[in-house]
Amino acid sequence: MEVRIREVSKTWGLETGEAIAALESFTHTFPSHRFSCLLGPSGCGKSTLLQMIAGLTPFSSGDIDVADPESGQRAALGASSVTVWQNFNLFPWLNVIDNIAFGLKMEGIGQDDRYRRARGYIDFVGLRGFETKLPRQLSGGMKQRVGLARALIKDPDILLMDEPFGALDAQTKFIMQEEVQRLYLQTRKTIIFVTHAIDESILLADEVVVMTARPGCVKATIPIDLARPRSLEDVNSSEFGILFDEIYHLIKEEVDKTIGMEMAVP
Repeated sequence: MEVRIREVSKTWGLETGEAIAALESFTHTFPSHRFSCLLGPSGCGKSTLLQMIAGLTPFSSGDIDVADPESGQRAALGASSVTVWQNFNLFPWLNVIDNIAFGLKMEGIGQDDRYRRARGYIDFVGLRGFETKLPRQLSGGMKQRVGLARALIKDPDILLMDEPFGALDAQTKFIMQEEVQRLYLQTRKTIIFVTHAIDESILLADEVVVMTARPGCVKATIPIDLARPRSLEDVNSSEFGILFDEIYHLIKEEVDKTIGMEMAVP
């Protein structure tokens, strides 16, 4: 499934008379079975865009289509996607297997079947032996693995990821970046991943969509043609450095604009 966004705008606060334009005329097609990173300064509408694709937030104007590029069959927003958030959002009173299987339980699937399916994803994310542990007994990286497994068990065509590693330490973050690459290479799901980090976007993505300062729109789309799988060693390559420099100068202009706007507010 691909996500086609055409001239989408979002303005907050219209009902209160304190209008703030978050997005303006955002247009981009996120290709099917590709890994796309959204990169932009704080407040440019990255998370808002993800919420609109997920069907959680209405847009003010424009159009968003989720469709199979081969058959043309369309899906309602949110029907083909699952979102992984920065906050782990685990139920603290449920153990690992019940957190992962919770969505299946809500669908009325029996315990034997949902546990069988959950155990497959527990193995996939490397948490075998932790099935009965509560979230408070897990590290941050392990909690995020539970979150990934909970999303994957729904078998979505599209995986939306909103800075999922933002709360992790540097070492755990790199491990999770490798895990997400493995997930992508094995499943080839359509992934849209929000990040603030240039190096993370280059390590993960097939394309980096650079957004402007608020109101956000597409400034540039940078294809990432580095061979997969990618590792921390690739950061020191000349190819990586060239991409980093290009994206850095694009994003720095927008960060400077954002700082200027914030300083101008009385």
